Amino acid sequence: MTKTYEGSRTIDGIVVTVDGTPLDARYDIQRFTTMGFEWTYEGKEPRQLALAILAEHLNDDAKALKMSQHFMTSVIADLDNDWRLSGDEIDAALTGMG
Repeated sequence: MTKTYEGSRTIDGIVVTVDGTPLDARYDIQRFTTMGFEWTYEGKEPRQLALAILAEHLNDDAKALKMSQHFMTSVIADLDNDWRLSGDEIDAALTGMG
């Protein structure tokens, strides 16, 4: 069963979940920022989100780190304020990256 990743901007701030559970920022792999997650642009916070999603999705920290910059520029930077990504959509994006 494919997982669902969701992000939204709420009155209490940014919320990012995987199947309804808060997504770990994965600072243990790489700390690009101390400001948490962001999206809709290219930068440190969107890259932290890209890394966290890929690490959780791929279950391969080294591969997630290697692919995080490209995933950030090709997927995370283009997300809407409120978004949803399925595991299948992530796989398709990664396949498209070559």
